[in-house]
Amino acid sequence: MMSNNPQVKTTPIIPEQLVDFKKLFKPILFFKWRILAFSILVTALTVFVVMSMKPIYSATSTLLIESEQASAIKIDEVYGINSGQREYYLTQFEILKSRSIAERVFNELDLVNHPQFLPQPSLFKQLKNSIDFLPKEEVVPVDENKIFQQMINGFASNIIISPIRKTQLVNISYETPYPELASLVSNAVGDAYILSQLEAKAGMTQKANIWLGGRLEDLRVNLDASEHRLEQFRIDNGLVDVEGVTALDAKELQRLSDDITLARSRKAQADSFMAVVKKYGASDIGRLESLPEVTSHLSIQNVKREVSIVERKVSELQQVYGPKHPKLISAKAELATVQNNLRVQIGRLVQGIEDEAQTASQNLRSLEAQFNSSKGEFQDLSTIDTTYKRLLREVNTNQQLFESFLSRQKETEVTGDFDSPVARFTDRAVTPYNPIKPNKKLIVVAAFLASFIFAMVIVLVLDALNDTIKTTDDVEKILSQRALGYIPKADKKATYDEVNFAFYDSNAKMHAESVRTIRTSLSLMALGQDLTTIEITSSFPNEGKTSVAMNLAFAFSGMEKVLIIDADMRKPNVGSRFGLPNYQPGLSNVLAGSESVSDCIAHDVKPNVDVLAAGAIPLNPQELLSTPILAKVLQELKQHYTKIIIDTPPVQAVSDALVIAPHSDAIVTVVKAATTRSEAVRLTLAKLYQARGKVFGVVLNQLNIKDAQQYHGQYGYYQPYESNSVEEPETHAKAS
Repeated sequence: MMSNNPQVKTTPIIPEQLVDFKKLFKPILFFKWRILAFSILVTALTVFVVMSMKPIYSATSTLLIESEQASAIKIDEVYGINSGQREYYLTQFEILKSRSIAERVFNELDLVNHPQFLPQPSLFKQLKNSIDFLPKEEVVPVDENKIFQQMINGFASNIIISPIRKTQLVNISYETPYPELASLVSNAVGDAYILSQLEAKAGMTQKANIWLGGRLEDLRVNLDASEHRLEQFRIDNGLVDVEGVTALDAKELQRLSDDITLARSRKAQADSFMAVVKKYGASDIGRLESLPEVTSHLSIQNVKREVSIVERKVSELQQVYGPKHPKLISAKAELATVQNNLRVQIGRLVQGIEDEAQTASQNLRSLEAQFNSSKGEFQDLSTIDTTYKRLLREVNTNQQLFESFLSRQKETEVTGDFDSPVARFTDRAVTPYNPIKPNKKLIVVAAFLASFIFAMVIVLVLDALNDTIKTTDDVEKILSQRALGYIPKADKKATYDEVNFAFYDSNAKMHAESVRTIRTSLSLMALGQDLTTIEITSSFPNEGKTSVAMNLAFAFSGMEKVLIIDADMRKPNVGSRFGLPNYQPGLSNVLAGSESVSDCIAHDVKPNVDVLAAGAIPLNPQELLSTPILAKVLQELKQHYTKIIIDTPPVQAVSDALVIAPHSDAIVTVVKAATTRSEAVRLTLAKLYQARGKVFGVVLNQLNIKDAQQYHGQYGYYQPYESNSVEEPETHAKAS
């Protein structure tokens, strides 16, 4: 819902700024012929250079680098080759690119005498030597080694090594103006690489043989010495089989240790039983009978079994017979006999265990003595065994080293004359028939396009950096001033008088129409106000302000009486342009009070045009203009003229124009098209406004109409209006 509050202000929508491509390409269209001429010139020079260039031929051979080199016996460790690694191929590629390969090929093919590598004198030296009267250059001794190295560098730079990705193939190319040499070098590089690798392999084999032979003799001496020491040790210690002796002694010690353990166990059991017997006494058979050591004995168990059988028999007979029955008496007698036998057996068992305890103690002491003796003997034998093993290890080590070196020497001797190439050709280079470069058509086309684009860029850059006022459109957009009009640039052949009085030239109708347009613009801007005094000024000298002032006076003279005042008392030239003498009194005389105004005015220099020259050049022109007399003089002149055109000095040079500005009804600033910079004009306008001057606008002088038409079109603003009628009376033309 929109608000009805009148105080609410809506922000206007500013259209998005777009790039004006038409304006961007205007400079290119304007300078199109120059751009094209520059491109044609560069292209012509390129054609000349290209035609003088020698065609370059290239031949390519393909080399297969073996991943696993054939060998009679595998001895890769001698040569330090690990062909399974990626670095191996990169290393081989770098060897192909190496200077040593290039120098080897260069020497083998004797390229030092080839025409390509012979030093050629420069064109200047050839021309100088062909002219007899020019002094000849002194022969300077040259460093042949340096020249040779430069040849090698130039030769190597044309060798191109190109590995084929994900393969073991590599292309070898050579570029040269000589097609036969291209194929020859390409194949020679591959051959030189293969041969250099074979030579390196042979050299390493020879070095390995020499080194292995020297080391093998030392190892043989060491092995013999170690075997002699081992044999002497065996003789000194009377050893036949040290390992068997030590093993037997170890078994004996183990057996004695086991016997000692068993003897200690038996002695402990016997001592334990004897301790119980001593505790209860040997006569207490009942208690001894209950001991586990007694009851567990086999003989006791058998007797006790018989006692149990007889007791069960007596018990059964007691139930059947009386106490005096013979069977019962016999059974009781048998029971007494068995029980007595049990006591005898227990006594014997106790005595046997006691004897066994004594025997176990003696046996334990004997075993321990025997063990200690065997242990000492084993320790002595162990020391001998340790020394023996050390000597044996030394012999084994020396023997292994000797056998390893002997085997390696035999391998290198066997493979020394086996030439296994590290690479082989899959394709050899052939003589090329068509050059690979230069692509003359492409170079010429590229030169044309590059120069054309370069010229366009330069034009755009210079146009962007050019901040001069070039058109009336620039006056309004850059200076924010009204463009009163323009005056076309005169022909280069026009004389000085033809430029000054072009308004009356029937052949310069466009010039007259342009001046009338300026007059009309000033008149329309002054509607409703006084427009009598018009000050004409500029920023710098030579912008054409005086000719503009004169032609503007000629335009006003067709309708009213006009006076031209030359207020540039420093460098006056209005009087000289109208042919007045140098002694003609003028404005300076009037302001100084030495002459009257009427005596200083030159009447009818042109129809309805009078001139008040600058007069004698004073020492202080600005002080004269600053006096109140100037206002009185202008007031007096207004009574006789309806238009007074005042030509003033440039604003950036002196301040005279600023002094006259308050006395003028209108100020017209003259800007030389495509010459005066916009910042300077802005500063001029600022000074005029600061001096309270009434700036009506800007006149663009010396505008190139052809250039303007290219910017704005053939029928645009700057197209002249052709008219058969002549506005000025015929008398005006005659007076000119």
